[in-house]
Amino acid sequence: MPILFSSLNHAMRVPLAAEIHSRPFLRLDAPESLTHLAVYARDPADPGMPAGGTQHGLLAALCKHFGVSAPTPDAKYFFHDFGRFRLKWECHTEFASYTFAATHVESLPPDLAFEHVPVKHIPQEWLASLQGTIMVAAHVVLDNTRGPSDAFAAGLHRVFEGSMLVGSRVLQGGEVWTDFLIQSDGFSRFVVRDVGLHEQQSGRLVQRLLEIETYRMMALLGLPNAQQTTPELNIIESELATLTAAMVEIDRSNGHQLSTADDEQALLTTITGLAARVEKLSLHNNYRFSASQAYFSLVHARIEELRETRIEGSPTIGEFMDRRLTPAMHTCQAIARRQEALAERIAHTNDLLRTRVGIVQERQNRQILQSMNARAAQQLRLQQAVEGLSVAAISYYVVGLFSYAGKAAKAAGMPLNADLATGILVPLVAAGVWLGLRRMHKSMHSA
Repeated sequence: MPILFSSLNHAMRVPLAAEIHSRPFLRLDAPESLTHLAVYARDPADPGMPAGGTQHGLLAALCKHFGVSAPTPDAKYFFHDFGRFRLKWECHTEFASYTFAATHVESLPPDLAFEHVPVKHIPQEWLASLQGTIMVAAHVVLDNTRGPSDAFAAGLHRVFEGSMLVGSRVLQGGEVWTDFLIQSDGFSRFVVRDVGLHEQQSGRLVQRLLEIETYRMMALLGLPNAQQTTPELNIIESELATLTAAMVEIDRSNGHQLSTADDEQALLTTITGLAARVEKLSLHNNYRFSASQAYFSLVHARIEELRETRIEGSPTIGEFMDRRLTPAMHTCQAIARRQEALAERIAHTNDLLRTRVGIVQERQNRQILQSMNARAAQQLRLQQAVEGLSVAAISYYVVGLFSYAGKAAKAAGMPLNADLATGILVPLVAAGVWLGLRRMHKSMHSA
């Protein structure tokens, strides 16, 4: 029966059902420490290419060092217990995350716990191979000491180098402390205190924090693009304003007359160049801005899942992001909208110029047609004049032939006055020729 039923499944039913469970969180029990790395592996020259191949190579190299079988090249998730530490690896569109977790034998103060983080067990050669690709490097200490929050926070100043400490109560049983700064060792730091978390909540909480840190940094990748694009947009807008003013000036100088095709063609060439430059900026920025907006949405979603409550004297993670991350994302959104608005303005100006060029061309075509009509009229008058001469010439030759025939008849002894007959034939022949030509023209026109 199960075999028969499985044959009825859609080809994607099992893979789609497994996708929901493909990225489980780590099971953590304090005291523990974690090291999290987000390795960026997207080619800036080709943002559309996936990052999976490079990331699988890095993971395979790490597994080979410890004599562990690497996952298949199409894997998106990998977990293994290496003894001294546990590794959870996830491959995303633009980056891969490596989360190393190690359990402490005994509870240590946070400042000492950060000296026993799992990164110490990672081969230095492998870490060196990540040069230039690490977007996020963070240490997390999961602490289970009890006591007042203010007293615990006072002892954290030895852990964090930043002057402002961000902290909040989360999930009705935990506390999170950080300063969101990269410390002197090159890692950012988080302290998570378990003061009443339920089973498996520690793993979910730590995963949410690491996702917030990772997605925050990935979202900020759009800010340099926005800052670099702003001067170029200023230049293009200035050139567009100059071009529009030139269009108005041409109209004023020409009065009621239309501008020449050369003027409009020069303006059209300029506006086409501006459109190409804006399109190039859009192609360069659209993917990055869209990705930043998606990461920004994920950051907000993860913060909402924390269900933060305030600890007096410290801003919450949500407040920190609203004050520091949100303005940067608004800048990216503003530049994206400015790009679109500028492209629309250029398109409208381009349409206007093409209309003006079309009007100028129609005027030129009308002038050409008028010139052709004038030439046709001249040719018709010339043809009529030629036809009048043709009637005279044909009549002359026909009358001449009859004159020769009359003279021949007179010489033959016929009583005929050749000169009188010739004079009588002249108007008759001329009228007959003229009528014949007229009939021929009518038959040609009717055909």
